[in-house]
Amino acid sequence: MTIADPLMDFLASQLADVEAGWSVGAFGAIAEFTRDPGDSVDMERSRDKASVVTDKGGIRIVSHPELRLIASESPTTESWSHRIALCLPQAASAMSGRDVLSEIGPDREALRSRDRNDVLFDLGLGTLQVDACIRVGDADVAAALRRSTGQSVFAAASDAMRIILAANPHRVFISRLGRAEVFQPIPPPGGKSPDGPHTHVLPKLLAHGRTHAATEPLPEGWIPCAHLYPAHPLRDQLGRKRAFRPDHHAAFQAMLERYGVPELASLKRSVVAAVTAGQGPATVTLPSDRAARATVRVALRQLTELEPCAPALGDWQAACDRRDPSDAEDPMEALH
Repeated sequence: MTIADPLMDFLASQLADVEAGWSVGAFGAIAEFTRDPGDSVDMERSRDKASVVTDKGGIRIVSHPELRLIASESPTTESWSHRIALCLPQAASAMSGRDVLSEIGPDREALRSRDRNDVLFDLGLGTLQVDACIRVGDADVAAALRRSTGQSVFAAASDAMRIILAANPHRVFISRLGRAEVFQPIPPPGGKSPDGPHTHVLPKLLAHGRTHAATEPLPEGWIPCAHLYPAHPLRDQLGRKRAFRPDHHAAFQAMLERYGVPELASLKRSVVAAVTAGQGPATVTLPSDRAARATVRVALRQLTELEPCAPALGDWQAACDRRDPSDAEDPMEALH
């Protein structure tokens, strides 16, 4: 048994959970996968890979000897978000790095056999850990796109984006840890993304050249090649609010203990212990960095659901969670 097998067992169990969401991408370009309980599903599992596919899209996760899972939480405008990053060291995470539209050829690794003769084009977004591609089955569309290869899809002289928006090809985002495929149509400019699998390509955010949201506390040198969003206690997989689910909260806290950054997990335990014991914020030495502040805020918001009558909770909230607008959620994180 390899080191990655227990991780793949865990990830396969999450793929089987209809409440879990997934994404493959980078800051400014992301493909997201969720499914509804009523969706027809094709699931596959082997020793080194697992996948789930619906009529709207799919996700495949593959094993890697250097795979590390890193769980984290962040405050949001109303509550908090959580996720598990599937990470590789920077060198191992690198994909092609193409920065112009490029034809790759038939997509032999497509999730569905019927798509494996269709042609992949890399959009050339220049992201480190993902090749953001489209897949074309129409010969005329492929021929039209070939005339724009070698140029940026955002160049004024390029026809590529107009062709893509008109043709609605599949989007295929590929990393060293798997791929996400989206079969649903691309919304028109200013339109709303459909529920379920969809993509976002945001040039203004891509220009920052970041691999992930600043709100995500990943150790230096670890690059997220995919993300898992386990069932959340306050909202469903489509982001709709619901009554607090203690079971979902407890499940993610166990993941956080196992896969979280140890220093932040220890800080959170200290805050929870102090609040529930009636001790004020002056009794705990709080680091001042962004990740630590976010950890404290998330702990207090969760205690609001779990222990709303804790005698010290109000003092902690006044000192550490004043809902400062300047500390709002990251624009990419808000997409989830």
